[in-house]
Amino acid sequence: MAEHPEHVVVVGAGMVGLSTAWYLQQEGVKVTVVDRYGVAAGSSWGNAGWLAPALTLPLPEPAMLRTGILATLKPDSPVYVPFRADPRLVQFLLGFARHCTEGHWGKAIEVFNRANAGALAAYDELTEHDGTGRVEEPTLNAEPFLAGFVSDADRAVLVEEFRHVAQTGGLTDFELLDGDDLHTLEPSLGKVVTHGARLHGQRYLNPGRFVHALAEAVQARGGEIVDGQQVTGVSQRGARVLVASKGRESIVADAVVLANGSWLGELARPHGVRKVVQAGRGYSFTVHPDHVPTGPVYFPTQRVACTPLGKPEEGLRVAGMMEFRSPDDPLDQRRIQAIVDAATPMFTGVDWSQRHDEWVGSRPCTTDGLPLVGASRSDRVFVAGGHGMWGVALGPLTGKLLAGRIAGSSTAGDRDLLSAFDPLRK
Repeated sequence: MAEHPEHVVVVGAGMVGLSTAWYLQQEGVKVTVVDRYGVAAGSSWGNAGWLAPALTLPLPEPAMLRTGILATLKPDSPVYVPFRADPRLVQFLLGFARHCTEGHWGKAIEVFNRANAGALAAYDELTEHDGTGRVEEPTLNAEPFLAGFVSDADRAVLVEEFRHVAQTGGLTDFELLDGDDLHTLEPSLGKVVTHGARLHGQRYLNPGRFVHALAEAVQARGGEIVDGQQVTGVSQRGARVLVASKGRESIVADAVVLANGSWLGELARPHGVRKVVQAGRGYSFTVHPDHVPTGPVYFPTQRVACTPLGKPEEGLRVAGMMEFRSPDDPLDQRRIQAIVDAATPMFTGVDWSQRHDEWVGSRPCTTDGLPLVGASRSDRVFVAGGHGMWGVALGPLTGKLLAGRIAGSSTAGDRDLLSAFDPLRK
């Protein structure tokens, strides 16, 4: 697109879509955000809310292959694939498995390192903006941010990951803790948690509150947000795009950004985006421990992530699991129980039967673990998605990169990173 657009429609009112809208406004662009449900109605609401560069890593990793195919068919497995005759899911799983090698993982980590280097600064631009449009919800320093383990062998797996990150130029600042030192720092940990790692330089947030505050910031600067509008197709008409919706009047604009999460593929495919975007569903709920941890707590072996939601009375969000299935399937209670079973011995003072806000959300995953951010084959149709578990962590950076690309203000470094996220890659 040669000229600076005046009006852009953003499809999707989650962290990625609203961040893109905010940064487009920074470029002087009028924005309209539409969503099939509403603000933060998808995977932006119930996730762990971590802004943790040390842990923001590509999903296809060698450890996934070591899990074994048969294990993924069990509903209590950390990674679950319900058996079903779904050709597109099979295509995704085969491509995903091909990228679970040391070589592919190492190359993807290098890309993530570059993205992580600017991720927190993009958040700071949102919350420290001087003038109308500042996001009035903070990010919180994660001190402490703990990873807990039942053995030194389990901890060694995470330490090895950190070694890979450091070797490829990433920043990891951590210290190892054991026994009394670990439990003194976090008294809510169960007795079985005997080994730990304390990470420095990480942050977290309450994702639902932050995304709603971001929506308010977009609206404060004149942006329009339309709930309950399910986009059914996008077509380019010369120098304009037509955004068609179910039961609503079509919207005409200069460009459109597709940031609709796990439903991205059906809208982007007609515009040359062939990468399969598969829903990787995660679960969460809230509990109220006798002692709410001061900061995030992670149990990597169990794939359980825990985040304090704010004040102690707001409780602790417990999130985890990954399942590859349709984004529209109902919540599977067996997956909630799997999180409860995995987390129960890791904490003390928690009545797990009193959990509430049970939730499932669909994270848009790609076979190579890299997001899809940039232009499609149609020069007025842009894509922002495929972040897997990291849409919250990388959402503002994604919005900044894509807004610069659309408005023609990208730096050489931005263009280099966007080339790795090219939606038209095979």
